[in-house]
Amino acid sequence: MTNAISTISVIPVILCGGSGTRLWPLSRSGFPKQFLVLSGDDSNQSLFQQAIQRINAIGGHQGGAKDASIELGSTLIVTNEEHRFLALDQLRELKDIYATLLLESVGRNTAPALTLTAFQANDAGEIDPILVITPADQTIQNQAAFVKALQDCVAVVNTDDSKQTIAILGITPTAPETGYGYIKRNAKIGSHGEYTVERFVEKPNTQTAETYLADGNYLWNSGMFVMRASTWLSALKEFRPDIFGATEAAWVARTSDEAGQTKFIRPDKEIFQTIPSESIDYAVIEKCPESNKFNVKMVELNAGWNDLGAWDAVWQVGKQDKNGNVTSGDAIASNSRNSLIHSSSRLVSAVGVDNLIIVETADAVLVADRKNSQDVKHIVNQLEAQKREEKNLHRKVARPWGWYDSVDEGERFKVKRIQVKPGASLSLQMHRHRAEHWIVVKGVAEITNGDQVITLIENQSTYIPQGQTHRLANPGNDPLEIIEVQSGSYLGEDDIVRFEDSYGRSSQ
Repeated sequence: MTNAISTISVIPVILCGGSGTRLWPLSRSGFPKQFLVLSGDDSNQSLFQQAIQRINAIGGHQGGAKDASIELGSTLIVTNEEHRFLALDQLRELKDIYATLLLESVGRNTAPALTLTAFQANDAGEIDPILVITPADQTIQNQAAFVKALQDCVAVVNTDDSKQTIAILGITPTAPETGYGYIKRNAKIGSHGEYTVERFVEKPNTQTAETYLADGNYLWNSGMFVMRASTWLSALKEFRPDIFGATEAAWVARTSDEAGQTKFIRPDKEIFQTIPSESIDYAVIEKCPESNKFNVKMVELNAGWNDLGAWDAVWQVGKQDKNGNVTSGDAIASNSRNSLIHSSSRLVSAVGVDNLIIVETADAVLVADRKNSQDVKHIVNQLEAQKREEKNLHRKVARPWGWYDSVDEGERFKVKRIQVKPGASLSLQMHRHRAEHWIVVKGVAEITNGDQVITLIENQSTYIPQGQTHRLANPGNDPLEIIEVQSGSYLGEDDIVRFEDSYGRSSQ
């Protein structure tokens, strides 16, 4: 007689915050690195999409134990309110992935983010599920090793009847890295390859990192955790009751809506902004080794991991030619070595350079020594101090209805190329300081212009006077493209009053 195989209830959690300032100018606060295609493989998927598919691959296998298998629940994704439609569009490209998006009005680091997912996991009807938590901006070269290590973490947590164990993936170090935190492990103790953790250490200097590498018992902290929802809530209440209480209050006052099969949940905006900003590590994990109440166990991962924290890391995971160069887009290198050359919109050529980072976008160019790639954040700080828009947005800006590209501008005019998705529409709106001329170049446009609603096809145009209520919609099955010419005394993006909006945006 065979025993029935029991199931372990597991919920994948993707932490999709952060602005990725060290990967400027490709990564901007309005389009951060997790939504970019950067890993150098042939999948043409963003880091966010890869993270979702990797973590969902742990289902349908034996969960690191002979008598239990993993049953995955709907993926929980924590991201910023401003990025919800970027996440939604990329989710729609993935097959058989069902997700709930928990939307933060402002970034409060990973501890409050994980707390939201623990509350949602309990509210979803699961009986104290195991959360498998990963950032959205990492790369893994060996998928099979990654899946096996996470399954082992699930088994470690599942076999702890006290429900006080947290499993963490420790990365086998390959160099004396100074940009990562480290985990010092003790002896291997269990049947799933787990170790006890002696302590966590902060990012070291070069000499200390070299000592850690030679020691052999220090591993990089991956930021990937496995624990029960109740374990996290208990530990947070123990170590940071202020974060627990404020996040719980914001959760109780939450609102929700849906976009197709994807659910949006918004914790209360005003309360959420009062939550202390703290990471999972600082708030809880690093305190556990000194506590008799919660156990941290580590499973080692050797799978070609990289968190793409700077352009040098992107070069490391990219496909290098015989001279060590990594190129993407329309890029040509001659007599150059060990450089990364990225072109977004035009030909970029490099002659006689060595160990450089060259990144071109339509509105900015970065040139940096590879060894100083971590310092790109200083350029972003200067842009912020100067209130320059290049910090936040690309010339081509994604919107829930499609995108626009600011082609040209001068005194009292701006020219945009606008694409609207099939069936989508912009908000019903008005501008106080500008008029607009619209020319349809592809598709069919339904245009509300004051009291009139007209339909235009290719090569037809209309004029929207200053102060006129208007809307652009695409009633067709193909993308709509128009050229918009703005004219007026002020052409900023904040000159907009919305009367109706399908995407939950404010009037300004």
